[in-house]
Amino acid sequence: MLAVKRLQKTFGLIHAVRDVSFQVAKGEVLGFLGPNGAGKTTTMRMITGFLPPTAGTASVMGHDIIQDPISAKKLIGYLPENAPVYADMTVWNYLGFIAEIRGFTGRLRDERVRQTLSTCRLDSVKHQGIGTLSKGYKQRVCFAQALLHDPPALIMDEPTDGLDPNQKHIVRAMIRDMAARKAIVISTHILEEVDAICSRVIIIRNGSIVANATPAELKAKSRTHGAVELTVKSAPGDLAAKLERLASAERVEIRMPRVVIYPRSSADGAARLAADILALVKANPGWELAAMKTLEGRLDDVFRELTESGN
Repeated sequence: MLAVKRLQKTFGLIHAVRDVSFQVAKGEVLGFLGPNGAGKTTTMRMITGFLPPTAGTASVMGHDIIQDPISAKKLIGYLPENAPVYADMTVWNYLGFIAEIRGFTGRLRDERVRQTLSTCRLDSVKHQGIGTLSKGYKQRVCFAQALLHDPPALIMDEPTDGLDPNQKHIVRAMIRDMAARKAIVISTHILEEVDAICSRVIIIRNGSIVANATPAELKAKSRTHGAVELTVKSAPGDLAAKLERLASAERVEIRMPRVVIYPRSSADGAARLAADILALVKANPGWELAAMKTLEGRLDDVFRELTESGN
């Protein structure tokens, strides 16, 4: 549904985006990650036609954003950074104004506004001035204008940045509710967003893509992937020594009551580690565990490794 083809953008001597290409299918929620200044917002602005690329292009359902911009933009819903809305308008009037810009008039316009207010949970503030709303509500009003024409492609730049946990939960729930029907791209630097709603992740550094994988595939590259974490209630002083002698253990990290045992890099190291630890615990009656779990890996480890190297 969305194809990005070798996008580049330069500002004078600054090469902000370098040869970025990817595709997003219907039903996918793509997390577009990177540190501040990596080129995320610039890429989003080029995809939506807000900013012309220096080279490359993007297309939505076959409509090229450069060659056929009106047709392409009709198929895109865009939530820009920092929720730019008209503060002196009421929520109802603002969405009615956006509906008319999108070509809806009369009863159809009012029906689209009512439906969008319900989807974005804005009925309680529909006659309130936007300038009087909290940041969370303003963000949802901007979200509503992006959804009003029911676009097949949705581009969102930092949709939950600065929101409190309750507001984040509401926005993420709305994204999950519509994910099956759309191709969605979310630009963010918040890693918890990935676990919450994304089915695939692209990481960008210095304007270039350095990773394109599912969250699970990225976590598998983490140094903690396959490690076993113990919460120890009591154990004798030889705990570390015995764990380190396990054939499947590479390293032991102890910060009582938490103990993390890292597997060897061999093919069966991670698979054997939990079984070996359980056998060792059973053979040592003096050890008392409160909990034991195998770690799936940490996205922040992989993110730092990919975005800090070479900087």
